[in-house]
Amino acid sequence: MGQHSGIGVLDKTVAILAATTSGPAALADLVERTAIPRATAHRLAVALEVHRLLARDAEGRFVPGPRLAELAAAAADPLLERAAEVLAWVRDTAGESAQLYRRDGLERVCVAAAERAAGLRTTVPLGARLPLTAGSGAQVLCAWEPAETVTQVLAQAEFTERVLAEVRRRGWAQSVGQREAGVASVSAPVFGRGRRVVAAVSISGPIERLGRSPGQRLAPILTAAAQRLQAATS
Repeated sequence: MGQHSGIGVLDKTVAILAATTSGPAALADLVERTAIPRATAHRLAVALEVHRLLARDAEGRFVPGPRLAELAAAAADPLLERAAEVLAWVRDTAGESAQLYRRDGLERVCVAAAERAAGLRTTVPLGARLPLTAGSGAQVLCAWEPAETVTQVLAQAEFTERVLAEVRRRGWAQSVGQREAGVASVSAPVFGRGRRVVAAVSISGPIERLGRSPGQRLAPILTAAAQRLQAATS
């Protein structure tokens, strides 16, 4: 279960929370990922749901809850403080779900999101960890990385160095069915000091609505959003 504080119930609660960061988890998944007895895992997960630290997806599986975003926003992180406003603008302007990702090793983590209110949508739970090997967000987070990192990612990636060079040239990325069948996305880099990419701001939705060249329509919205977020990092 990772580190131990000496307070058993707290350690188990943190383990339950951590178990959902690798993807939606049914009760059986929580038990497998934490080795916590089923009855205890269920009791803790339901309690966390009451406090909105966990939530349920459409299939009833546990996912990180909205309270985590609220707590994160309260921390001294200027980028996250600005993200809620900017992602809401992206969602309302584009009419699609918007996300903000940060790189963590060879994964990307959804650190903020603004979901489309109605209709067919793609939901990326807050705290979700996705591979750095597929999707427009992954392309953006890789494109400006050092060569050794890019080489490590490309060994298993669904995109090529040529694709990353194009991302650097035009300043945004798009993917169609690359990470998940039926889903398209567009992403733009958020630069910090020294032209280091600190995050990727993204739009995702079904291909039938975004089309097979979503960047043509959505990239201007995302690059404008990235500039707004960049102001918070400088």
